[in-house]
Amino acid sequence: MLKDITLGQYFPGNTIVHRLDPRIKLILTVVYITALFLARGVLAYALMLIALLTCLSLSRIKPKAALSGLRPVMIIILITVILNIFFVRGDTVLFEYRWIVITSEGVFTAVFMAVRLMMLIIGTFLLTYTTSPIALTDGIERMLNPLKKIKLPVHELAMMMSIALRMIPTLIEETDKIMSAQKARGADFETGGLIKRAKAIIPLVVPLFISAFRRADELAVAMESRCYHGGEGRTRMKVLKTAARDYIALLCGAIIIAAVIFLGRVA
Repeated sequence: MLKDITLGQYFPGNTIVHRLDPRIKLILTVVYITALFLARGVLAYALMLIALLTCLSLSRIKPKAALSGLRPVMIIILITVILNIFFVRGDTVLFEYRWIVITSEGVFTAVFMAVRLMMLIIGTFLLTYTTSPIALTDGIERMLNPLKKIKLPVHELAMMMSIALRMIPTLIEETDKIMSAQKARGADFETGGLIKRAKAIIPLVVPLFISAFRRADELAVAMESRCYHGGEGRTRMKVLKTAARDYIALLCGAIIIAAVIFLGRVA
């Protein structure tokens, strides 16, 4: 069911990962993505997997919730695997029939690409799982503060990014409700050819767009009624402050990326 998808959701908690400064978590997310793309060989990927599992364990995020984030992009992962298997050439041929050639290098590349994509998605989703929308907005705004010197609306940009992330689970839940209502009226979204399925989606898309615009209008009215005027003169109830745990987390991130670069050179 769509409601089981955890994309963009926040899971409240009081773990050490939840208590990290959102700015530090944003930096560590960038470091994690960079290290993941720099990883070469089994040892480097094993190190990244250990780091990811450690973070999931410390945040106490259930494995089911973490894996649910892969559902929306599973088709992309499958397409990537298939393309790598059939189009990456190598010296060791495992299967050959006419123009179809599968090599061990292609299979190896496909497996590593699938693992990389899954680790990338779960690792980046961990940021929203453990960071509230307000804290995420404050963290993004503080990190983009230097751009205010060139007159960029930093607060508004951070607010839009945060609202967009927060609206994802809301729209997924709304889609699930509309699909259930349409199925109760006899709609069929699962059988038939591609054209028939595309036509069946039309009764779903129209009310979803109407609901999204209605929610956006309600949010705008709510913000206006609370005298929201952007970041000018705005104060915060919780001021972001770094603690010892934040510096330790940064040090761990630096060690991991250094180890990945070293393993990539010796591989």
